[in-house]
Formats: sequence, C-alpha cells, structure tokens
Amino acid sequence: MSKKQFKSESKRILDLMINSIYTNKDIFLRELISNSSDALDKLYYESLTNKDLKINKSDLSIKISVNELNKAIIIEDNGIGMSEEELDNNLGTIARSGSLAFKEMMDDNKKVDIIGQFGVGFYSAFMVSKKIVVESKSIKSENGYTWSSDGENGYTIEKNDKKNNGTKITLYLKDDTEDVKYSDYLTEYKIRSLVTKYSDYIRYPIKMNVTKKENDKEVISEETLNSMIPLWKKNKKDIKEEDYNNFYSDKYYDYEKPIKVIHTQAEGLCSYKALLFIPGKLPMDFYTKEFEPGLSLYSNGVLIMDKCKDLLPDYLSFVRGVVDTEDVSLNISREMLQQTKSIQLIEKNIDSKVRKELEDMLNNDREKYIEFFKVFGPQLKFGIYNNFGMDKDKLKDLVLFYSSKKKDYVTLKEYVSNMKENQESIYYASGESIEKIDNLPQVEQVKDKDYEILYLTDYIDEFAISALIEYDNKKFSNVKEEKLDLEDESKKEETKKLNDDNKDLLNIMKESIDVSEVRFTNKLKNHPVCLTTKGNISLEMEKVINAMPTDEKIKAEEVLEINENHKIKDKLIDLYNNNKDELMKYTKILYSEARLIEGLQIDNPTEISNLICDIISK
Repeated sequence: MSKKQFKSESKRILDLMINSIYTNKDIFLRELISNSSDALDKLYYESLTNKDLKINKSDLSIKISVNELNKAIIIEDNGIGMSEEELDNNLGTIARSGSLAFKEMMDDNKKVDIIGQFGVGFYSAFMVSKKIVVESKSIKSENGYTWSSDGENGYTIEKNDKKNNGTKITLYLKDDTEDVKYSDYLTEYKIRSLVTKYSDYIRYPIKMNVTKKENDKEVISEETLNSMIPLWKKNKKDIKEEDYNNFYSDKYYDYEKPIKVIHTQAEGLCSYKALLFIPGKLPMDFYTKEFEPGLSLYSNGVLIMDKCKDLLPDYLSFVRGVVDTEDVSLNISREMLQQTKSIQLIEKNIDSKVRKELEDMLNNDREKYIEFFKVFGPQLKFGIYNNFGMDKDKLKDLVLFYSSKKKDYVTLKEYVSNMKENQESIYYASGESIEKIDNLPQVEQVKDKDYEILYLTDYIDEFAISALIEYDNKKFSNVKEEKLDLEDESKKEETKKLNDDNKDLLNIMKESIDVSEVRFTNKLKNHPVCLTTKGNISLEMEKVINAMPTDEKIKAEEVLEINENHKIKDKLIDLYNNNKDELMKYTKILYSEARLIEGLQIDNPTEISNLICDIISK
C-alpha cells in the first residue's frame, strides 16, 4: 500500500470544495445518497445490455447505519461498484465525474437519469468527517478495493476481501466544537430528517435500522426512510383529493386544506412537472421579513432548493408547491441556481398556468374565487402597481371591487359592461369600510346620477387604480377629486358666480386652516361640507404612506367644499359681514368635521372641542 496525492493540486482544491463551494454541512448526506443512486442506476442500465447480469430492480437499495462507538456513519449500496482504477480516477481526481462520463457514453434512446455531473459531491463529506473510508467492488472486477483519506495528506488504495458488488462509505466524524455538534449526525432523528428533506424522492429505498420499544423491550427493525415516488410524478387519475391534501398538510404544516390544487407538467424546450397549491389562508408571517416565498426545486427527485423564488412572480408569492425538472443549470455545489432561459421559461409557464386556473375559478366557481380573493386579493393588486405597472394587463381581469349597485364584488369587465350609455368614467371612492364609503358626502352626486361606484377598502387599491389609468378606454375617476362635477353647464355657471361673488369670504376661511382652497359646491345634497383633493395624491394615499414606518410624510392638496344649498352657506356669509372672528371659529369646526368624515386626525382636538362648546353656549 502506498500513499498517493490528490491530482489537481490536492490541498488547495480540496479546501475550495469544502470551505467555499458548500455552505450547508447538512447536504453531505444528500450528495452521498445521490452517488449511491447513480451507482444503482448504472448497474440497472448494464443489466439491460448484459444478459449475464441477473438484476432484480426490487433488490437494489441504499442502507444507512451508525456506529456510535467509533462516531461513524455508513452509507452502503449494492450498485455497480468501482474498480481500483475507477477509485483512483473518480476519488483521486477532484472534479472528475464518473457519472457524467457514464451518461455521455449512453445511447440517447436508453438514457437514464443520472444525478451526478460535477464530481465534487463526494468531497462535501469532508465538511463533517476527519477520515473517509470507501470500500468498493466493481461488477467488472474480481477483487474489492478500499480507498482511504483524511482529506489532507493524500489517499491510499488497497485490496480488500469484499465479496459482493457495490460501495460502502464510512465517515468518521469530526469532534464536536462550540459551533458545531457533529455527533448530532449519529442520531436517527437527524438522519431521518435529512433524508426526508433532501432525498425523499430518490427512486431506490433508503433503509436504516431503527430501534423501537415494543412491550417495554427495544426491538431493532429495518425501515425505509424515503417515499421514493413523488406525488407529482404519479398519474393524476390515480391520485385522490385526500392524497393532495395530506401531502400539502405534511409538507407545509397547514391543517386547512388548500383552496386550489394545480398538478401540471410541460415538455418541449423545457420539461418539468409541478404540483402547486393555493392556500386557504395567509401564512402567519406572510407580511413579515421572515416570510420566504418560492417553490421547492427538485432535480431527478433530489431537493436542490427549498425556496426557489425565481420560479414565481412576486404577485403569486402566496403559491406553494414543488417543481421537478432536469432542464436547469445548477452551480457546482447544486446549492444555488444559475439564471438561465430554462428558469425564466418555467417561471413564465407557471405564472400563466396559475393565472389561467384563477380565471377559470372566477368564471366557474365565483363563490370560491371570492373566498380566495378576500385573502390574496391585495397581493394581485400589488402586482398591478409594482414594477411601474408592467404586469397590469396580466392581472386587471382578476381583481374584484365592491359595487355600490350590486352590493357584491364585480370585475372591471363587468363594471364596464353595465355602464350607462352616457357614462364616460369608471367611478370609485376609497375609505376604511364599505359602510363608511357609502355614507361619504361625495358619493351623493354620483348616486343621484344612477352611476355605479366601486368601493375601495384595501390600502393598495388606489395605487393599483393609478397604475391601471384606464380600463377598456374608460378613465378612472375618484369621486373625491375636486374636479368631479356632474351638473349641467348652467348649474356650473351659477356655482362659479357664487364663488366669485364671495371670493374674499373664501380667502379668509382658507387662511384660517391648512388647505389649498375653500369654495362652495353644488355636488352635495344633504351634507354641509366635504374634503376633496387636487393632484395625484388622494386622502387615502396620504393615510397609507404616512402610516408606513419611514421618515417620508406627504400631504394631499385638500379642498374644503361647502354645500351651496345648505343653510350653513348663509350663516358663513352673515359672519363675514358682521363677525369675522366668529367666521374663523366656524371655519375650523367645519374643516375638523370634514376631516373626521374622511377618517383623518384633527391636529388640535382640544381647541376644536372648546370652540364647539363656546358656540353652543351662546
């Protein structure tokens, strides 16, 4: 037996493998199990062309065991095995992949899925091991051989007396440190959890001896740790609804069944299978920094990324599920994804599929869609507003708003189809609740004209409307905008003359409060006053932005409008002619009333309370 040095500048390259390429120590077991799976695949492929090999696929398996005394983990397979030359080439040359070479030599018509590509996965085991021993016997070799290394001073290869083909890898774990407790990897719980997380869908059984108590006695039995066949690879006709629900509950710890299951696949430029779920409720951390969106990405049954956010657009971040594909480019450690056209194509297809399913639910199961929309509607509206409205055309027919006429949710398409013949705009009003909006002074005029109004109650609603700008060539019109005037020209002229005649009165009122303008209006029926706005910032936008935890504060350009048909008008004119001090008091009170109607704070409630009491007491 002689010591050999790793090829390719052993120490530097090996350090790179262990300390730079891999960031998560847990994945060493995934890599070794994947290598074992490849060895089983190779053996099965050989048996298809070599009639001397009598292989029963059901006998192929991977076994994991632990030796607590020696602090060792053993991973063993009965696959194709390695000869002395293969051990030297595959384990002695870093970044040489025997699996890749095997895959390249196969006929296109007989290719099997081989996981290994880079030839570096084996070396991830040195992250947790101070020594690795590989005992292997190839089906093409009479003798077995043992490869051994501490990862620093080269490796040795010697004959052994192994009788059966396959490979046995023994990892002697490092000693525990303050930062890492390597002995945890010796526990059944840790091994089971790693297999379930990363290798649950390896196509061969991964077995382990498990100790259980039966009748107060410890009994050792062999258990299969992995499920082997992913639900998404099964034929849909063989899957029951409860199978989907159980999978969803087990994987996402949600005991409320999903509102929608989408089981789909694609073939062509990019092939994949996907199993997607739309939850029935928001995850508790959905609007926190801790929430991680994304789908689980698998390649040949091996988990690559638990949360791959590149597979979903932001507005569908609530979707959960898995994607299994061979057509993605992974980095050398298989821990990260490289941005490629394949990923972009999968994301585009999934986006289209989910939106199509939502549209189908909207058209054919309205009650269920409304249930969905009450939970996730704000996310779709955010998608309209986000990215400068780039996705608005994808989502505009999926959003709902409450209708003043229908007393229920309607789409924009439904609103436009029901517009009156002479109606030019889509009218909307914003507020904290449907009830509060319904009682707003500004909606009176629009209701009197028998126009439908969309009631916007979500914080994101007006921002989404501002991004849409129009729908089906119909502009959106906020009933709280000062420029909204539905009266005929003669009535407008009368109001203009009233404002011109009382210009000085209105200026005094404006100077006593913080508004852009004070004026008389014909748009109010019963209410004495209301607040409207000029420009692009509405009162609701002001509330939303100012409530954010930032230093940015904005103020809408407010207009105090006074009902020209209310007796308060005559009172104000009288005060202007006889008592301007009282006029300023009345102005402050009217402005405060208008702010309260809009759900806005009063800057000095004590002052307003005293003014009201002073006027009442006279």
